[in-house]
Amino acid sequence: MALTPAIRDAFTPTGKLRASINLGNPILAHADDAQGAQGVSVDLAREFAALLGAELELIVFDTAGKSVEAVAAEQADIGFFAIDPVRGADIAFTAAYVLIEGFYLVKQDSPITSNAQVDIAQNRIVVGKGSAYDLYLTRELKQATIVRAPSSPTVVDTFLKERAEVAAGVKQQLESDAARAGGLRLLDQRFMVIQQAMGLPKSRNADAATFLSDFVEQMKSCGFVAAALKRHGIKGASVAGPVAYSIAD
Repeated sequence: MALTPAIRDAFTPTGKLRASINLGNPILAHADDAQGAQGVSVDLAREFAALLGAELELIVFDTAGKSVEAVAAEQADIGFFAIDPVRGADIAFTAAYVLIEGFYLVKQDSPITSNAQVDIAQNRIVVGKGSAYDLYLTRELKQATIVRAPSSPTVVDTFLKERAEVAAGVKQQLESDAARAGGLRLLDQRFMVIQQAMGLPKSRNADAATFLSDFVEQMKSCGFVAAALKRHGIKGASVAGPVAYSIAD
């Protein structure tokens, strides 16, 4: 779709493109003391701003929930989120550009050895508040209790402090925290695949949503997303294909 003045205006109501960036997911973005926020989502925001011919303003948050709220409240014009039906009430999503695996973590001596043993009444599962894992497990778990850590990066510390039975999160984050803390292990099967997409407020016009979707497809097909993952040293995430994926498998 061609860029029109109406589409540009839909993305820049304040004169700038305001991009909501979540630092709580290290696959997508991280803080750099010298250069500020860096990562795949930041690279995509810069590329999109250049396409619009607009100045970019990064609005940085420490959790996915806060990042989502900023776009839903139109305090930001675009954002980078896991696709979820709850978030879809206020945000128009593109197709996914990156797929990330969600895993469970337990103590080394835990009797839990498979995903099927997680959802039982005596288990407490720690998740990052407002994360894709929180939203998904809130819908799917029938017996286990969810304990919400302040953010995804604090899940393992909360898990240990609360002496909970299970922690849930991004595989790479859990692996890193397990190596740091010691005495922990991941279960050997993912419990969900997260579709990371771009989104804009649903109140913006339909042409803007189509334009953003086209942008994401172009960034995947031309190799931009794959190159960004490689440039930032991201392992364990894959570029999404041109069709939608199920949020869990």
